[in-house]
Amino acid sequence: MSSSKTFNSSYIIGISFISALGGYLFGFDFAVISGALPFLRTQFVLDPVWEGFLTGSLALGCIIGCLIAGNLADKYGRKPGLMVAALIFAVSSIGIAFAQTLTYFIILRFAAGIGVGMASMLCPMYIAEVSPAEVRGRNVAINQLTVVIGILITNLVNYFLADAGHDAWRWMFGLGAVPSAVFLIGVTWLPESPRWLMKSGQVAKAQQVLNKIGTTDFANTTMKAIEKSLAGGAVKQSYKMVFEKAMRPAVVVGITLAVFQQFCGINVVFNYTSTIFESVGANLNRQLLETVSIGVVNLVFTLLAIWQVDKLGRRPLMLVGSLGLSILYIVLAVALQNHFPAGLVSIFVLLAISTYAISLAPVTWVLISEIFPNKIRGVASSVAIVSLWGAYFILVFTFPILAKKLGTYGPFYLYAGICFLGFLFVKSRVKETKGQTLEELEENLIRH
Repeated sequence: MSSSKTFNSSYIIGISFISALGGYLFGFDFAVISGALPFLRTQFVLDPVWEGFLTGSLALGCIIGCLIAGNLADKYGRKPGLMVAALIFAVSSIGIAFAQTLTYFIILRFAAGIGVGMASMLCPMYIAEVSPAEVRGRNVAINQLTVVIGILITNLVNYFLADAGHDAWRWMFGLGAVPSAVFLIGVTWLPESPRWLMKSGQVAKAQQVLNKIGTTDFANTTMKAIEKSLAGGAVKQSYKMVFEKAMRPAVVVGITLAVFQQFCGINVVFNYTSTIFESVGANLNRQLLETVSIGVVNLVFTLLAIWQVDKLGRRPLMLVGSLGLSILYIVLAVALQNHFPAGLVSIFVLLAISTYAISLAPVTWVLISEIFPNKIRGVASSVAIVSLWGAYFILVFTFPILAKKLGTYGPFYLYAGICFLGFLFVKSRVKETKGQTLEELEENLIRH
């Protein structure tokens, strides 16, 4: 029987896209700062330290969001967690638009981060748990697609709002309430994760969801595999379980990949586009136009990644991406150091974005959603993603300080070295996961 007849493709893609709308909001909050920074520097008279902290405050909220989401998802289910994230997004977007002081702005940016952190953990995990093995990589990568659509649309809106006066940044943030409301409405339609339902003893409901996802044979086979993976395990997850000896290989890989995805440095390009292009003489209009170009290229290559992640596999894409970025950063650093024309710098920036978008961006999230056993997936995912957001905070907080001390080009030599170390780690420690069910991956982990 062909896989297309084994499961209901349109239904699975539908619920994957709805849950992935959390990724859109992630992309919005991530990108909006790039267009707003030139205005915020004036509004709040920012020095490099406060600029870095204001940008990174989102990540500090993300860390709290991941910790909340891990416990919420395991106790009450994946769906309630997604609804809470949507509410936080909506309230914080409106709140930031009315911020009058730097302190108030940072507190609300931190609150927005809680929503981003919850969504960044729950969306890929939910999609992985409702997707058959054959299309799991593609479906989890849909989450990354909505992230980059969020980035592109936000960059376009920022570009067109740039002439709206010194309060343009308020509109940039406030408009985030619109997709938040759409996401909240969409989540009410989603079924709960069958794997969470099984883990919490709701076997009949799990059967109903799996029957919607695929045929009776598919549902029965999947239920038996989930039962086997949960057998003998404590229903209540704890962080202590994550660091047990049997789980350690997966946890080390998950945390290292999460940290590497940030320390590879690409989010400096996303968040500080205006700073990078200002250093080679580009005016504000050109700086904001570059954010749009970055968004378009990011979208095109993410679509390529979705097409290829279940064909080429996770490992080859990660290897090409890490080595490619290492080389491109050296070229970009040389271009910035020697004040190449903005057009030439733009080419190297877009090449780096395309390399990241087809590799580290989607594949890291796919692997984090796959490699942890059913019994600890919630808390283990939260540990990995907390590490990711911690690394993101360090990255974006330190860039303005490093750029002032070393020049805008200086940090890119450092990121090139980190990417090469990441290449060596993937080569030695990351195994291919494509085409295997979550339960098969768990068996392989226990055997090794």
